[in-house]
Amino acid sequence: MHDDSTRGTVLVWDLPLRVFHWLLAGSFVGAFLTADSERWRDVHAVLGYTALAMVAFRLLWGVFGTRYARFSALPLSPQRAFAYLRSLLSRRPEHHVGHNPAGSLAIYALLALAAGTALTGLAAFADGGGKWLGDLHEGFANAMLAVVVVHIAGVFVGSLAHRENLPAAMLTGRKRGGRPAGIAQPRRLVAAALIVAVVGLWTGLVPTPGLQLQQTLISVTSPAHAGVHAVDRHDSRTDDAHPPRRR
Repeated sequence: MHDDSTRGTVLVWDLPLRVFHWLLAGSFVGAFLTADSERWRDVHAVLGYTALAMVAFRLLWGVFGTRYARFSALPLSPQRAFAYLRSLLSRRPEHHVGHNPAGSLAIYALLALAAGTALTGLAAFADGGGKWLGDLHEGFANAMLAVVVVHIAGVFVGSLAHRENLPAAMLTGRKRGGRPAGIAQPRRLVAAALIVAVVGLWTGLVPTPGLQLQQTLISVTSPAHAGVHAVDRHDSRTDDAHPPRRR
């Protein structure tokens, strides 16, 4: 008798979930790389808004999404996670069509840390907030980076243990499994709506407090935009050095 998991591939990850995954990953990488640059300050903020929007979407999709996207399919159980990790050391690791228990814990951690990183960063962006808020933002970001590294290592180990290309599955949506284990629809319309919302953030059509509508993700990368920042900083220093005279 053959295990259903060896009979072929089925659609497991719907398209909105895959779009969310790569947008969150790209936003985090982009924000991390621009964190210390005044030149890319506004890009950093827009990517922070994008990450926060992705977390909000994932919370909704965890309730209304397809079978393997729902939180009910993500066990919040350290005991099951440890059992799965022990099985990786054996010759017959547990096969899960959806997220394995260890991966489920990583998802919860990444969502919490992404929300904490984005919220503290946007709060600091809006009004400064003092050094403590910047330190807290940096702490969240570093913690998230550590979880991301562990997550990538887990995907690599899982791919070897199960002889299955897990990163490719997050691109195609397909994993090894029997036909009854798959989902019926990729939910393309929801994915399109998610992409439109993100494009709205990047083009200024969706309000982003602290950023003017004309400061889109494209315009803030232009040399002219950097020059505006330089002029603003120069004017600020000039005003501080030469306060207005009282009449």
